[in-house]
Amino acid sequence: MKITVESTVDAPLSEVWRAYNTPENIKQWNFASDDWYCPNSTVDLQVGGAFCSRMEAKDGSTGFDFEGVYTKIIPLELIEYQFGDRMAEITFEQKPEGVEVRVKFDPENEFPVEYQQAGWQSILDNFKRHVEGLDR
Repeated sequence: MKITVESTVDAPLSEVWRAYNTPENIKQWNFASDDWYCPNSTVDLQVGGAFCSRMEAKDGSTGFDFEGVYTKIIPLELIEYQFGDRMAEITFEQKPEGVEVRVKFDPENEFPVEYQQAGWQSILDNFKRHVEGLDR
């Protein structure tokens, strides 16, 4: 079973793609709540390339690296990656109302599915707010 989250972003497809895949943008949106942040991000956006985003609680109490390897990339359309023994797929589709970003991922076993879905949706909602707030 895969978990799916999605959001429609009111911005040009090229801007949505860039914001999803550049470290300076990722650091602005890649966290699930206001008491967390993303101090570092690296991206090697090619098949076999690695990514790593550091996520930390602002109070310094905890943190982790979210990292993986890209397995398939179709520019402006699709990103697939493996993280640990799990897989994720992100699709970008231009619609009349904006770019639909859909993330499907394998759940892990430590936390309930609902908790994982809510966390990933919160991150995607941060992404939408970030992109829609960029100067154009």
